[in-house]
Amino acid sequence: MAKLNFTSIKRDSYKLKASNEKKDKQFIKYGEDNQFPDYLISLFNHSSTHAACVNAVVEAVRGEGLVTENEAILDRANRMGESWNDLYSKIALDYKLFGGFALEVIWSRDKTTIAEVYHIDFSYIRAKKKDNRGNCPGYFISNDWKKNYNYSNKVNLNDVPYLPIFDPRNKMYEGRQIYVHQPYSPGKEYYPLPDYVGATKVIDLDQEVDNFHINNITNGLTPSLAITTYTNATDDEREAIERMLREQYAGTNNAGNLIYMDVPAPDVAPTITPIPQNGADTYYTTINDMVVQKILSAHRITSPALLGIKENTGLGNNADEIQTAYRLFLNTVVTPYQQNILSVLEYLLGIQQQDKVTVGVIQKDPLYEGSFGEREVVTSQEADVEDIEEIQEQVDEINESTE
Repeated sequence: MAKLNFTSIKRDSYKLKASNEKKDKQFIKYGEDNQFPDYLISLFNHSSTHAACVNAVVEAVRGEGLVTENEAILDRANRMGESWNDLYSKIALDYKLFGGFALEVIWSRDKTTIAEVYHIDFSYIRAKKKDNRGNCPGYFISNDWKKNYNYSNKVNLNDVPYLPIFDPRNKMYEGRQIYVHQPYSPGKEYYPLPDYVGATKVIDLDQEVDNFHINNITNGLTPSLAITTYTNATDDEREAIERMLREQYAGTNNAGNLIYMDVPAPDVAPTITPIPQNGADTYYTTINDMVVQKILSAHRITSPALLGIKENTGLGNNADEIQTAYRLFLNTVVTPYQQNILSVLEYLLGIQQQDKVTVGVIQKDPLYEGSFGEREVVTSQEADVEDIEEIQEQVDEINESTE
């Protein structure tokens, strides 16, 4: 009896993109390969569901802009013509996408106040190793941290922009500093993690499902025919036959075409074998539904209707339930983002104006009663009641003018 041999066929396995903080000689790598921010950007750019969730949160955080007692102080943040509202919009996106944000603070010549504030793309920064007191002294800044780039081995301080950490006590010696806001993340010393980090596998899967379907459509869906020829062709001849078949029958534009072949004799005619469909389209549809639900859960969006996604159950789509879901979304997701950012802006503006400044953001609920919705103001938790009342009066005037 012939002996049977079995071998294990290796399969491709998914490798999770590591967010580990790896110490280099002079700086801390952001992820195992120093490319974790680029990975987060790629997820945002290539997953439609994930991008919709991020954009929904960011738009809600932005609201209808910042407001304060003296509106003039918000008009100019730097000499490039950016306002504090412009900075706020960029900060909101970075905060959601990366879990933190960074600002360049430039002190006045006499070092008495803040002259300018600029937004720094959070994906550009890499932390310098902590000193013997456990404090990060500053950050290197570059828009090119590729894996094989020379920065990945040794940072030349003469070539890479570097900013010391923001500290008013050192303003006399450091005219330019970097303010980095990063909430506590367990196990992380230098870089934060976004709140959706637990769903990165599922977001990757969302891209792969889309890739599966686009390749099926582009190549004429899944293979439906197996064509076997008996010409004993050379490699070049086989490539020519395959190229001819692809040109004639592959792609969506050739769907439904007839297959015509001219052969010299019946005994060399190709064998055409139909391949039955295995129901993979239904399988991937089920996966897609699961992926959407998990991504929504990662972003704490309780109702798909908030993104314009209709639920198949038919439940949860009436106005009252949508209103409740939106209010929950504002209170549990949006407002904490707003308050954290506002506390930073109030701190910097307070130094700039050399006085206490209360900043709020106008938050509009488009699902609220009234044709224009009722605008509310959100302030940081540190704001005084009197300051909030003054800002709310301005918002009430805006409401009255639009009714």
